[in-house]
Amino acid sequence: MEQTVRIRCRNNGAVIEAAVGSTLESVFRQTGLKMVHGPVSARVNNKVEGMHYRVYNHKEVEFLDMTSASGLRAYTRSLFFVLCKAAYELFSPCRVGIDIPVSNGYYVNLQIGRPLTAADADALRRRMQEIIDSALPIHRHVTTTEEAIRMFTEMQQMSKVKLLQSTGRLYTTYYDIDGYRDYYYGALLTNTSQLYLFGLEKYYDGLLLRVPSREQPDELGEMTHQDKMFGIFKEHHHWQSIIGLRTIGDLNDAIGQGKSATLIQISEALQEKKIARIADEIAQRKGIKLVLLAGPSSSGKTTTCKRLSVQLAVNGIKPIEISLDDYFVDRVKTPRDESGDYDFEHLHALNLPLFNEQLSALFRGEEVELPRYDFPTGTSQRSGRRLRLGENEILVVEGIHALNPELTAQIPDEQKFRVYASALTTILLDDHNYIPTTDNRLLRRIIRDHKYRAVSAQETIRRWPSVRKGENRWIFPYQENADAMFNTAMLFELAVIKSQAEPLLEQVPENCEAYAEAYRLLKFLHYIKPIPADQIPPTSLLREFLGGSSFEY
Repeated sequence: MEQTVRIRCRNNGAVIEAAVGSTLESVFRQTGLKMVHGPVSARVNNKVEGMHYRVYNHKEVEFLDMTSASGLRAYTRSLFFVLCKAAYELFSPCRVGIDIPVSNGYYVNLQIGRPLTAADADALRRRMQEIIDSALPIHRHVTTTEEAIRMFTEMQQMSKVKLLQSTGRLYTTYYDIDGYRDYYYGALLTNTSQLYLFGLEKYYDGLLLRVPSREQPDELGEMTHQDKMFGIFKEHHHWQSIIGLRTIGDLNDAIGQGKSATLIQISEALQEKKIARIADEIAQRKGIKLVLLAGPSSSGKTTTCKRLSVQLAVNGIKPIEISLDDYFVDRVKTPRDESGDYDFEHLHALNLPLFNEQLSALFRGEEVELPRYDFPTGTSQRSGRRLRLGENEILVVEGIHALNPELTAQIPDEQKFRVYASALTTILLDDHNYIPTTDNRLLRRIIRDHKYRAVSAQETIRRWPSVRKGENRWIFPYQENADAMFNTAMLFELAVIKSQAEPLLEQVPENCEAYAEAYRLLKFLHYIKPIPADQIPPTSLLREFLGGSSFEY
């Protein structure tokens, strides 16, 4: 008699009897569920798994489609896989680097021994479509790490070799499509035919791979021009070449060789030099009276603002910091979101007329009394703090809306200098596995929320989608308005964050939804060797999250 296991499907509440060893793909067929854009992966006891996964015990399963973050990641990884296979078929020997998200797609650094052309992009796109149309199965394999290292050495995939050599793991999972093998650290689809939509085009000196929109899965994400963002990305690759770090395998090697102190010193110096250059540019522009600094959550805006103020002082400029938080309207006047809750991230949660009126008065040489927002009562009050700008004094304003033109609509552009700060993680896991910038910021926030706000990792993870939604509405559309961009991510920082983040993530209970994200982050951090936090200087931007900063917050 065939042995069975019980599968409780969270999508419809049904309990299914499935044969022991059934794949999630076959279990889904038993549910009778219909998904237009799925399933592409599933949460199994709150751990995200691919549809290859086999069940040997009773499980609770929730099938995921393209509208979920996990589902879109599985789709995107599978598309990377097909792109790499097509590139090696057409251009071997070649090197494919999947890099940071930009312009609502992914920058692909394809090195084929000559400059890429639009015709190359067209040929690669056609070959990818042929692989997809061939409905080739994506096989999952488990082998010894020793065997995987030998296999990828033969394929000249040395970034994977270096990563696997540094993990210390006995076994490694890899995938293949029609004999082409690759390694990915998350779930993949089960067949190339599931890749129903993508775009590929020439982009600067490389390619832009476009994927479906999570909100509208039948459409590609709208392409946006991010020339300045791409410039910062290229600048950091230059920094990486100076330090000699491209991947986590490189980082682990450097740590193992006792070079972490040197990495930290060079990284901190490069970052400080960039801040100094921004301050120099502000000083050289005559008539600047207002510096506006914006960035998403946990991008290190506050420390960037303080370090920029120090460099402005070096240039003979006295910075006067103003907090946008003091310009909140009375709570009862705050806009509400679709759930009826107060939307404190809404632009009009700020008293824009008062803010512009006071800025204009200050720039005319008049004195103003700054407001003070009383958070316990939710009311705007008089602060008694009077301000008049003196010679060589400029205002410095930091906040999520700082680059939104409506915030300072009454202030002439020639009086403003805009800075955008974000943690753009440019180091890769290996050539085909990029590290999401949002993961870097979420880890920072988990540590900071625990340390300074007594908020658990579970709660921070639960709130994160709402934070991201606010960023997409109020921050990212205006980032190209910046006069200068500053990348706050450190090439070594994940090795420092690891030791503080892991214990917090391990406290997330398995029976809550946040566990899936906590488990994914823990799995990722396990690839990285740690660096002790005491090696970080007190002026480091990371101290904003880790503690021990010489700046006052």
